[in-house]
Order: sequence, then structure tokens, then C-alpha cells
Amino acid sequence: MANTKSALKRAEIAERNRLRNKAYKSSVKTLMKKYLNAVTVYAANPTPELKQEVQSKLSEAYSKIDKAVKRGVLHPNNGARKKSKLAGRLKPLTQTAE
Repeated sequence: MANTKSALKRAEIAERNRLRNKAYKSSVKTLMKKYLNAVTVYAANPTPELKQEVQSKLSEAYSKIDKAVKRGVLHPNNGARKKSKLAGRLKPLTQTAE
């Protein structure tokens, strides 16, 4: 346990930041899963409505990843890797449809 007042305060701040970071990481994972599920549905039955839904979910996931990187929750390379993974899942489907 912390012995000084400043060490106690730093411990409290670290815990608060840990919980905030955990929430960001969790929401990034959730949005990625929703996007990947939408891509799977779109691959089974490519329609313009489903493509629009996939694009909106991709936009949401990108936005959350960018915010997490901006706040220091994710390393910039980690964020770029996640975004690349998401884009890579959709690219083969849109190229075959064109």
C-alpha cells in the first residue's frame, strides 16, 4: 500500500485510468466484432442495404479506434493494424462484386 499522500493519489489515478482504458479497449473489440459479423452477413447475400450497413459499422469502428489511439489507450501501430484488418475483410468482397 502507498505510504505517502502523493503515492496514494497516484495509485487512485492509475486505477481510474486503468478502468477508462479497459472501457475503450472493450468498446473497440465490440465494434470490431459487430463489423465482422456484418461483413459475414454481407458476404452471404450482397445487397446495397447490407453494404451500407457494413460501411456504417466500419466507420464506427474506425472512429473508436482513432479515439483510443488519440487518448493513448492503443499504440498507433496497434490502431493501424486493427484498421487494416477490418479493411482487409471487406476488400475481397467489394472487388468481386464490381
